Amino acid sequence: MLRAMIPFSILDLAPIAQGSDAAQALRRSRDLAQHAERWGYQRFWLAEHHGMPGIASAATSVVMGYVAEGTRSIRVGAGGIMLPNHAPLVIAEQFGTLESLYPGRIDLGLGRAPGSDQATARALRRTLLSDPDQFPQDVLELMSYFDPPASGPAVRAVPGQGLKVPVWILGSSLFGAQAAAALGLPYAFASHFAPAQMMQAIEVYRRNFRPSAQLQRPYLMLGFNVFAADSEAEARLLASSLQQAFVNLHTGRPAQLPPPQAGFLQQLPASARLTLEHALSCSAIGDPDQVRAALRAFIERTAADELMITSQVFDHAARLHSFEIAAQCRQALAAA
Repeated sequence: MLRAMIPFSILDLAPIAQGSDAAQALRRSRDLAQHAERWGYQRFWLAEHHGMPGIASAATSVVMGYVAEGTRSIRVGAGGIMLPNHAPLVIAEQFGTLESLYPGRIDLGLGRAPGSDQATARALRRTLLSDPDQFPQDVLELMSYFDPPASGPAVRAVPGQGLKVPVWILGSSLFGAQAAAALGLPYAFASHFAPAQMMQAIEVYRRNFRPSAQLQRPYLMLGFNVFAADSEAEARLLASSLQQAFVNLHTGRPAQLPPPQAGFLQQLPASARLTLEHALSCSAIGDPDQVRAALRAFIERTAADELMITSQVFDHAARLHSFEIAAQCRQALAAA
């Protein structure tokens, strides 16, 4: 039996489609989570980004509460909280509150990128003097607030103290792999948009992992794009929305998620097309058979413990259908 028995989860950016607004994007995110729960997805994560016209999940912990309130069993998490933007105590209190309201269902993924441009990062933090290399120490401080109460005077996270909120390390480089291994934490790699160091990061994480109170063996989750439809032509058309958004972002023109555009890739200069195809190389685009084959190949190549599926599709019904096909592919692979 294939290793595809591994769980599938969802990473959502609460995409704001062109002509829509944040309110509709957030309602659609909760609707997707409700469907995902029925389809057997393990967890539903939201990402912290700021100042992005096409992303509505900036107040990540608030959106998590909205999603968790509308679901019953699926785990809800942050993929992730950009810790340099926040005091560790504040995050411990927020996630302690979420865990108190939705016990046993909350995940806390942590990253060290700003999730924004430098001007927005300055507005968030008031100063950019913080050292990104301090990230492991900030993670340890945050985790200490979830420890059982200690005797004597201490800073306490209330809610938070004594609660078991699983902490994950996120990354797209070797730094995150090294930090997750040293801290004995599960590791989520952003291969869905930054695959360049994926295989090296996997090796570094697994080779250097040290067991911890939270985790006894390495646990690796990899990001993977899925654009699934009833035909390959339709799936390739759906994928053009993300391709346009990626080009817009990397040319300094972030915008709402655009509608599909036929032939978009062919219109790009060869160098831009190669850059885009490499950045989004961890993707399955096609009909159910093609998506199933791509998922099988990726799982066999990486031996991932879990896949975090993302699907930036303009039309909400088509987006739901893409995630439903991905869930059906997992079931078919598990039964093979």
